[in-house]
Amino acid sequence: MYVCICNAITDRQIIQAHKEGACSMRALRKKLGVADCCGRCAPAARDVLARCKADQIGSTATPSVRASSGWLSPSSAAGDVA
Repeated sequence: MYVCICNAITDRQIIQAHKEGACSMRALRKKLGVADCCGRCAPAARDVLARCKADQIGSTATPSVRASSGWLSPSSAAGDVA
């Protein structure tokens, strides 16, 4: 999906930029040019970046960290709480 219409930047480009180390809006602006024109895309770009960070934390967290963070395992989400 297009996030920045002015510069034709998609959410996939933001995700890729994050994988390559762009972990702030400033870094995204420098790497892709996101939010450097009219700025209307900044909230959406920030949301994509936040999802990237959450996904990164979720994929590297240990199960005990996930549990203490309030994340639900597939079994507890289905109501099979031990």
